[in-house]
Amino acid sequence: MTTDRATADGTGHVPGVEVRPVAGHIGAEITGVDLAEPLDDAVTALIRDAVLRWKVVFFRGQRLDHAGHIAFARRFGEPVVLPRRGPHSPPGFPEIETTADRLELGGRYGMDHDEWLGRRRHTLLRGWHCDHGARVDPPAATILRAEAVPPYGGDTTWANLAAAYAGLSAPVRAFVDGLRAEHRLGVGYQPRPGDDAYVRHLLDHQVASVHPLVRVHPETGERVLFVNGYYVEQITDVSRPESAALLQMLVEQAVRPEYTVRFRWEPGSVAFWDNRATMHLAPSDHAHVGSPRVMHRVMLHGEVPVGVDGRPSEPVTGTEAGRW
Repeated sequence: MTTDRATADGTGHVPGVEVRPVAGHIGAEITGVDLAEPLDDAVTALIRDAVLRWKVVFFRGQRLDHAGHIAFARRFGEPVVLPRRGPHSPPGFPEIETTADRLELGGRYGMDHDEWLGRRRHTLLRGWHCDHGARVDPPAATILRAEAVPPYGGDTTWANLAAAYAGLSAPVRAFVDGLRAEHRLGVGYQPRPGDDAYVRHLLDHQVASVHPLVRVHPETGERVLFVNGYYVEQITDVSRPESAALLQMLVEQAVRPEYTVRFRWEPGSVAFWDNRATMHLAPSDHAHVGSPRVMHRVMLHGEVPVGVDGRPSEPVTGTEAGRW
């Protein structure tokens, strides 16, 4: 079946297209859709509903090129155009950011890969993040496709932050509903002795916002535990020791195995996730394998988060809603 001929059957289902959950609280694989073909409204609605329900959806064996990737993303929102992209990003497609992380990240700042990871991820929870969470308007969604992957390793893991919030006890939910936290680029990075090129980079590109610790999802109305291990600087209006203890508890809650899903990439795989209701962990287990991991990412413009009390996030530095 080609997707441009698919029609809904009146129940929200599309003949020939199947949504198969892969974990209890998060993640589903969608089959029967060729993303390189034009999507009709029924298939688009089914995918959108699946993303909202399962937070991240997976497609395998896709034949997307850069133009097709962008066309698919535009069915769900307006792609972000980044002002700065890495050297691997394709010219002529400003909506696409290409990552080849094993090859470039550490060396860009004068470190080998192990040192780079060690300084960025000095705690077990440090790598968990939502995309561009220090912005006042983080992306609403990310669509990532794999071009080349190592023969083993390189998996990505996602956590469902709505399920994590719902899993807290009622008194703790009531407590965190009223809190806010500063999210800042480069939080917790351990500097090198002497001159550190990455510290200079962070100081020259500061981005920070104050977000509600619990945001209300703009489409589902769910309350989402808006924490992660990468950007969150401190819960405001509490002491640093109190903040550290609370954040440790909340991030540990969010990454409990029952709230997560792990995906094994193959060339042609596509993952589409709700960046407002998830955080994810990029892999750090494949540098020694000796094979490139090349991924292409398109992000969709997002809203300014709003808390349970109706207060929106506020910019601190280096960020303005709608302007990248």
